[in-house]
Amino acid sequence: MIVWLLFVVAVLWTIMFRFRRRRMYKLASAIPPPSAELPVIGVMSSLAGNTEDIMLTLQKFSYEAMGNDGIIRGWLNHILYLLICNPVDLEIILKNCLEKDDLHRFMQKIIGYGGIFAPVPIWRRRRKILVPAFSPKIVENFVEVFSEHSEILVQELANKTGKGKFSIWPYLSAYNLDSVCETAMGVKINAQKNSNSPFLTSLNEILDIVCKRIFHLWLQPDWLFKLFPQYYKHERHIKVLHDFTDDVIQKKRTELKADKQNQPEADNHYNLSDYQRKSLLDLLISLSGGEKGYTDMELREEILTLSIAGTDTSAVATGYTLQLMAKYPEIQDKVYEELREVLGDSNRPILKEDLQKLKYLERVVKESLRLFPPVPFIIRKIETDIELPSGRILPSGSGVVVSIWGCHRDPKYWGPDAEHFDPDRFLPERFNLEHPCSYMPFSNGPRNCVGYQYALMSIKTTLSRILLNYKVIGEPETGPIPHIRVKLNIMMKAVDGYQVALEKRKPSKFIFT
Repeated sequence: MIVWLLFVVAVLWTIMFRFRRRRMYKLASAIPPPSAELPVIGVMSSLAGNTEDIMLTLQKFSYEAMGNDGIIRGWLNHILYLLICNPVDLEIILKNCLEKDDLHRFMQKIIGYGGIFAPVPIWRRRRKILVPAFSPKIVENFVEVFSEHSEILVQELANKTGKGKFSIWPYLSAYNLDSVCETAMGVKINAQKNSNSPFLTSLNEILDIVCKRIFHLWLQPDWLFKLFPQYYKHERHIKVLHDFTDDVIQKKRTELKADKQNQPEADNHYNLSDYQRKSLLDLLISLSGGEKGYTDMELREEILTLSIAGTDTSAVATGYTLQLMAKYPEIQDKVYEELREVLGDSNRPILKEDLQKLKYLERVVKESLRLFPPVPFIIRKIETDIELPSGRILPSGSGVVVSIWGCHRDPKYWGPDAEHFDPDRFLPERFNLEHPCSYMPFSNGPRNCVGYQYALMSIKTTLSRILLNYKVIGEPETGPIPHIRVKLNIMMKAVDGYQVALEKRKPSKFIFT
């Protein structure tokens, strides 16, 4: 009797649940599903593999969307997601759907309400402070820091020359962490000299755990996650990241307070030029209102967000570009020739003026970001029904998976050679996008990446120093389409850890003019 009662209750609850969501089901039925969708569980089984399998599935869904006017639907049990790569529709979505999807809550456990993942009301207030902190006049002064740490990187890589292939990822990751920590927090952690840096180790480990929670449904409920061994690692790594950042913030507060006491009262004023050589932490404290501005927790959230985003994004982009240089040595030769034209035969530090002259290198980086965007997918929440230019209506309560990967490879907007590696497609006379969302390695709309100029400067500085000193060796591609196995680990990373070989460059016998 009790079993039958429970069965009747379950049936009635299901009927009511579906009745309340009848509009969602109706609108979803007008959108084609992927070929892998199954009854009841939807696409859940397709996303149950390892991080490479997950990335392959999402790539497959993106290609299917390209063949269906840029959109397909996918159910994760009862949760509806729309994967979209139509740039016309995405422009509307990214301008109007500003709330991040609930899946981002797993990153929020690490960084709280840092600007990237914060709810809209918090994000709006913090964005107003972050934008001036990343103004070009301030960011370009960080090139000196990038140059200093890239020189250390070149020295560390010297031990790997002539020894065959190796994973360059640990070196790039350590370089970027050193650069980010000095520019964001004003501290030197010497990660390049200390491969066992607790901050770097915890950062890499926590991102791997978060990725597993996003795609493995059994790890999502907090009460269930606590039963798995990953939970204890998760908590331990969070503590390392938080303790380190909190300590830096407290020391910075003490330093600024002492500076203020020693400064004549008449000089206590705000001028952006005063902060051009300061760290981003200095700027966030000052721009938010000093002692009456950001709390220590808010500062920790923003600094951790900048550290995680800045470290991985630049390292990933640099790694892919180096692998592409190995696959296409003729393009690498052109980059090297340009570097010699700009820098001559000297081994002097890279200057901000040099980066502006490296036009071909910039095209190479942009093409690398097109084919291998560090963040291939972003997810937004649909809070109210929204009608798209394509005529479809997205129902409230669903989520949109913005396929940057798909936008960047759609032949409808990039031509039949969309999969080809061709830096010259970014020549001014050739680069004429029909829609801005066709190319958005740093997202688009009001919530785009505020630090994209910072990232590009760091990437170009690192590549300049590496390619000036070393020739990157690998298996050359036999055709124009590069093949690199990738996985989704919050960001899209190479499965092989960016395997390359390095050969020391011989000093040039003449100086280009």
